[in-house]
Amino acid sequence: MSESSKPQAGGFPRRDAQGRVVALGDLLGVGLAGLVIGLLALLLFDWGFATVGAGDFGQANGWLAIILPAWFYWDDFRSWEFGAARVVAALAAVALSVVGGLLVAGLADGLPPLLSGGLAAAAFTVLYAVVWFPGVHWLARRTG
Repeated sequence: MSESSKPQAGGFPRRDAQGRVVALGDLLGVGLAGLVIGLLALLLFDWGFATVGAGDFGQANGWLAIILPAWFYWDDFRSWEFGAARVVAALAAVALSVVGGLLVAGLADGLPPLLSGGLAAAAFTVLYAVVWFPGVHWLARRTG
């Protein structure tokens, strides 16, 4: 293991010297934790607005829960040096995760937007990590 690829000491998620997440489980775990925090925040805001009569509970867009995982994924994307590997892996991950999220949202049609959007955001979060992580590592080995 070269000096530049050794994991940094301590902390979660575990990262290498360039700041890249070193394990798919770490990427997925932090992404899902961000999703849960986002969903809880949406529940709180939706409940608050429903309490003051500014709408019905459950009508907030659950897709908003993707903000924290997307921010985290963007941070991991930036930690990779500029090149085709990170761009291709990110485009493939975004395309597949958006399509997967939309499919889940379509299957959850009829549920309140908070729930159907939350399920779609969960699908996006999982699919992005599962495509991005192995994709960028495989492409980086092939091109670099």
